Amino acid sequence: MSASAPRPRRDTRGIVDPAELLSRVRFRRHVPAPELRPYLEHYWLIDWELPEPYASHLVPHPSVNVVFQRYGRPGTPAAAASTWAEVSGVGLGLFTQQLTGVGRVCGAQFRPGGFRPFAPAWPVSAWTGRRVPLGDAFPDGGGAGSAGTPAAVPAVLSPDDDHARVAALDAFLLAHGPEPDPAAGQAMELVELIRSDRTIRRVSRLAAASGLSARSLQRLFAGHVGVGPKWVILRYRFHEALERAESAADADWAALAAELGYSDQAHLVRDFTATIGVPPTAYARAVSVP
Repeated sequence: MSASAPRPRRDTRGIVDPAELLSRVRFRRHVPAPELRPYLEHYWLIDWELPEPYASHLVPHPSVNVVFQRYGRPGTPAAAASTWAEVSGVGLGLFTQQLTGVGRVCGAQFRPGGFRPFAPAWPVSAWTGRRVPLGDAFPDGGGAGSAGTPAAVPAVLSPDDDHARVAALDAFLLAHGPEPDPAAGQAMELVELIRSDRTIRRVSRLAAASGLSARSLQRLFAGHVGVGPKWVILRYRFHEALERAESAADADWAALAAELGYSDQAHLVRDFTATIGVPPTAYARAVSVP
């Protein structure tokens, strides 16, 4: 990466118990090619070799991911491992992935609103809550490979060098777009406004800031983000609550609930417990660093 190139974000928002995950896998983020940066958050690469299975958990961002995966047993040649690629739409609930043996995952996380220019035939809501084969969104799947496997799969997964994997991801995505789409740019700007401006707690406030009606916002978000603006607002506020729980076991949950736009502390606790499985105080005690 050149000295002038932007750096990928370093936060762990959305990862449940990130310290535990990072102690078990090698996790890196990389910046895509300049032509792709307006549409992608980053590439994320994970490698592991585990003596016993480990379940990772994630509260997904309102993003589509294109994911290349390889799973095998210790000592199994890479050529004999199971490999595939998929498009993972916006996840609506807690995402759990069982990691076993030896594995490698290379993913492209799109900015919310940034995927549609690469698969313009369908609204992004068509992928929401779904994990589908790569060819469902990209009909040629990156070209034909051996045994029916798209050529992009070994091109991305085979190199041990990070930069070679990034180059293969760049080549695959640049071969499929992006198609010009002004609405995608508008959607990305509005989601970024939600993410960065804590005063955006209601769809009505976003409508006022954008100059769009609530109905127009719903149409724009369904077509280009995959979920509605209210869902995006709540998800980003939840990420903040999760991050706060990880950094402060003695957080003032009533004050945080008000700060994040929840109706009261009980609403935040119910939302947190339903998503993570335990109340925020219990989670904070389990994962916060003394």
